[in-house]
Amino acid sequence: MAFARTCSVALIGVDGVVVEVQADLEPGIAAFALVGLPDKSLSEARDRVRAAVVNSGESWPQRKLTVGLSPASVPKSGSGFDLAVACAVLAAAERLDPRSIADLLIIGELGLDGRVRPVRGVLPSVLAAAEAGYQQVVVAEQTAAEASLVPGITVVGVRSLRQLIALLSGAPVPDELPVPTVGRPDPALAGLLLPGVGMRARSAQKSALVDLSDVVGQEEARCALEIAAAGGHHLYLKGPPGAGKTMLAERLPALLPPLTQAEALEVTAVHSVAGLLPADRPLIDSPPYYAPHHSATMPAIVGGGSGQPRPGAVSLAHRGVLFLDEAPEFSVRVLDALRQPLESGEVMIARSAGSVRLPARFQLCLAANPCPCGRHSRRGGGCECTPTMVNRYQSRLSGPLLDRVDLQVEVAPVTRAELLGAVGATETTETVASRVLAARERSAARFAETPWRTNAEVPGHSLRTRWRLAAGALDDAERDLERGLLTARGLDRVLRVAWTVADLAGRDQPSRLDVRTALTLRTGIRRGSPANSANFRRLTDPIPTPGLNAGLNAGLDAGPDPDSDLGAEP
Repeated sequence: MAFARTCSVALIGVDGVVVEVQADLEPGIAAFALVGLPDKSLSEARDRVRAAVVNSGESWPQRKLTVGLSPASVPKSGSGFDLAVACAVLAAAERLDPRSIADLLIIGELGLDGRVRPVRGVLPSVLAAAEAGYQQVVVAEQTAAEASLVPGITVVGVRSLRQLIALLSGAPVPDELPVPTVGRPDPALAGLLLPGVGMRARSAQKSALVDLSDVVGQEEARCALEIAAAGGHHLYLKGPPGAGKTMLAERLPALLPPLTQAEALEVTAVHSVAGLLPADRPLIDSPPYYAPHHSATMPAIVGGGSGQPRPGAVSLAHRGVLFLDEAPEFSVRVLDALRQPLESGEVMIARSAGSVRLPARFQLCLAANPCPCGRHSRRGGGCECTPTMVNRYQSRLSGPLLDRVDLQVEVAPVTRAELLGAVGATETTETVASRVLAARERSAARFAETPWRTNAEVPGHSLRTRWRLAAGALDDAERDLERGLLTARGLDRVLRVAWTVADLAGRDQPSRLDVRTALTLRTGIRRGSPANSANFRRLTDPIPTPGLNAGLNAGLDAGPDPDSDLGAEP
């Protein structure tokens, strides 16, 4: 029988499609045709496979050879089909038993010497194989640990085509010595890295060096940071240069709980496809943190690019934190492109050849100065910018984008007393993270029968109907909605933050005080003044929870804000 088949996987975004690799040998002039919508790198597999088979000590069939990749309508790209094509050809030439490869899923690139090289996207490929019912996969030895993360799959790691032929034919497996790499990187690992990708997640070593106790003062901002971590809320920090906005944002990932097994597989799959998975770290089990430069383009942030679409920063920060420092300096088009993934938790990249879905459920953290010079405030402060310059700078963050940000906090300059005060008086990351974990567990128990785990994920309709608040708890929020200070989306986000405040305080249901706190952290206006008064203070009421009290009580005696731009209620 001059026909054989095996399987491999084509990646479309982070989703895998099982592809049947068929080889057919017929009498005729020796030729090698590869069909099934291959791209340029896959078309070149004909030369790689032929050289690898010959250099592995096998004879190349001198007949008309046709290799088909089915389904033919699915675009295939990359060199990960090489090993499957070689096995199918050898089985069609009766060098291997066709039955030995029929139920295998094979992934790997072949060098001209017959060595098997690793490729990107092994984890999502094996996940697709498991969903399709496959139980055994063959990959390069370097990616065997990554493939083994999928439960219920038997992984065979090989170094060369010779080893795989021996395994399939029952012969003794030859020992392939690794290529000597003294003083230089292993060239076989080059296939795991995507050229041209300069974006990297912060390393675990660097994350361990930052602690929340390093931040001086900023009690209200620290409180907002804790609430954001506990509920998965988006955060906007605005204030003058040097106030600590970047320091606060860099410490947010350490407050988040470790990823669950399912979440870790999602994050690892994205990084594997992007070529950013460390060779010594097959599973990413901590929330990623990405802080792209403000000159980043639309494909770098959202994803895309020419050819095969690449995951952007919103996908690389999936289940983690995306920090946009100096947010008004980003392109307005780039900032507004974040609106859709902030709502849906995924991004769709549409091209003429089709659409690609990429996960993008991240926590957005924005930081911005109040004006181009950074010194604008309600009480002056030496700002030299004209009102037009200030308005133009602040309007780069559009209203629809900020309406999707739950917490919007002003970060005040650090005072001399705070900067030179007693060392060690502030809470550490470990202390705050323990409260965040307890609040997360509380919300997860409440949503046990639902697909949600954090308050930020719950649709507003479900919060308003399934988990109703006590009578009168929403009076302040309803009043702001009637006065146009809140949108319908804003009301839902205030309600989510109120539930998070209640979870941190250990309460079963948000009170009116919790709703006021959520309103204050969103609008910067303190609640409790008469409805017709223009004297709104920019601070919140205290929450009876250790650690939060300091931030929420800070400056309670500051008095009314004479510069409030809100007029009296008519």
